[in-house]
Amino acid sequence: MPVLFGFILGVIVTIAGAYTYDAQTGRTANGLTSAAAPVVNWDIVGDHWTNFQADLRAKTEDLEKTLKRHVG
Repeated sequence: MPVLFGFILGVIVTIAGAYTYDAQTGRTANGLTSAAAPVVNWDIVGDHWTNFQADLRAKTEDLEKTLKRHVG
């Protein structure tokens, strides 16, 4: 259990660090040269997160329907 907690904490710290670095250095996606591009393209991350949530909701609904068919 501590290993899982450490892994999750490490992922959160890494993402927070990249976001903080991008925010403090002013490296935003605003037409700057590629050398000044942000470390992470947060628009794409947001799109992927939204798609992940939609897929998860759809799969959860499918699972609920399947369970209801089997249970009664």
